[in-house]
Amino acid sequence: MNKEIEMNANPLVAFLQKPAAEFTKADILTYIEEKGIRMVNFMYPAEDGRMKTLNFMINNRAYLEAILTSGERVDGSSLFPSFIEAGNSDLYVIPRFRTAFMDPFAEIPTLCMLCSYFNKEGEPLDCSPEQTLHRAAQAFTASTGMTFEAMGELEYYVIAEDDGMFPATDQRGYHESAPYAKFNEFRKQCMTYIAQTGGQIKYGHSEVGNFTLDGKVYEQNEIEFLPNPVESAADQLMLAKWVIRNLAWRHELNVTFAPKITVGKAGSGLHIHMRMMKEGSNCMLHNGELSEEARRAIAGMMVLAPSITAFGNKNPTSYFRLVPHQEAPTNVCWGDRNRSVLVRVPLGWTADKDMSALANPLETPAHYDTTQKQTVEMRSPDSSADVYQLMAGLCVACRHGLEMPKEEALRIAADKYVNVDIHKAENAAKLAALEQLPVCCVDSAACLERQREVYEEAGVFSPRMIDGIIRTLRAFDDTRLHETVSKDSNQMLALVRRFFHCG
Repeated sequence: MNKEIEMNANPLVAFLQKPAAEFTKADILTYIEEKGIRMVNFMYPAEDGRMKTLNFMINNRAYLEAILTSGERVDGSSLFPSFIEAGNSDLYVIPRFRTAFMDPFAEIPTLCMLCSYFNKEGEPLDCSPEQTLHRAAQAFTASTGMTFEAMGELEYYVIAEDDGMFPATDQRGYHESAPYAKFNEFRKQCMTYIAQTGGQIKYGHSEVGNFTLDGKVYEQNEIEFLPNPVESAADQLMLAKWVIRNLAWRHELNVTFAPKITVGKAGSGLHIHMRMMKEGSNCMLHNGELSEEARRAIAGMMVLAPSITAFGNKNPTSYFRLVPHQEAPTNVCWGDRNRSVLVRVPLGWTADKDMSALANPLETPAHYDTTQKQTVEMRSPDSSADVYQLMAGLCVACRHGLEMPKEEALRIAADKYVNVDIHKAENAAKLAALEQLPVCCVDSAACLERQREVYEEAGVFSPRMIDGIIRTLRAFDDTRLHETVSKDSNQMLALVRRFFHCG
């Protein structure tokens, strides 16, 4: 048996003896018949960032073949109210067989598949977030000859009654072990279920943010994924949030992915790591250093950073997270191993030392290829994001940098590089010279309006999607919100409650 198939947590992979990317309709039919499955779920994300579900009771093979082949009708105006009008709203949802997994929560054995949206002409829906990301990935490869890969760092808070035992240190929960971290076992169960849905997980741990408030303990956790083709990376994040919420509900816990849930404590981000691949090699490094291609891609993110917040920071509380000294960026800049910057270049195992052999004297040098590990990380987004729009925007930004004249892109990268903590007093002059990220939804909308042509190039983002995003952000009318909330904490708490289960 192939070891990768043997170790895969998705039961369909083990049964069919092939990777999920190779699943066909015949495979799905075989699995359903062999396992006696009577329920199939179609699942698809909508404009509110949540997963939607349509249940099918399987009556006979003919009906099963019909839904697998033809999909079903849905009301697009309910799913995408900013993009689709009620007068012309019918859409098709068509299952993608490669996304099939068994529902880990269903009492009746249920097979689930993610779906793509199609319009009345049978064409992919132009303003579907999933299709937007597909077009972005295709345009990136067509322009650069590389494939765009990504992975997310999914942060969330778990909330439960405080029993008073082994209290955690306030805002010092990073990688904490039990009993000071209370929800490690819950996180591990989440990771197990996410893997069963096809999620490729790198690791999980407790995060820095923890506190007690009004008799409850709030503990921040993180699950990080492995690099995947960007479309799969977005699917995995969507399913991960669905799993975590369902499992929390069954454990009578509350969870939130919200960017900010109280004043003065760390918020939750959705950092996105990226790498560019060609013929199995990571193009982010050259001779052990960050490559020209990587620096040009970073330049594209520097140019489009202000408008990327329109995809990655979608409600007013997002901008209460983007403040100094809260593990979140405020200005357009990048740097190595620097958590005060917008784009961070994390450690990439470039020291050319076999650390395992040094730590384990009985081992001989392994000569393991560590070049695959190098990524760059965008730190502004949070889980209010539409993950498909966000990753499409990042894909466009990196392509934009690579399509600029090389000298211009490298100059921008050099100008925006910092190697200090920009929030320290002695670096005030450097901070003052850097462009600031938007401070509210209205600002983000204005930035997207100014830069929309770049996203619409190559037909990636449809104009009506951009129009809908701009209208939605402007409707928050939050230009002076920072000022008014600083004078009225109750207003801040009301916003937290309103957006507590965003994304």
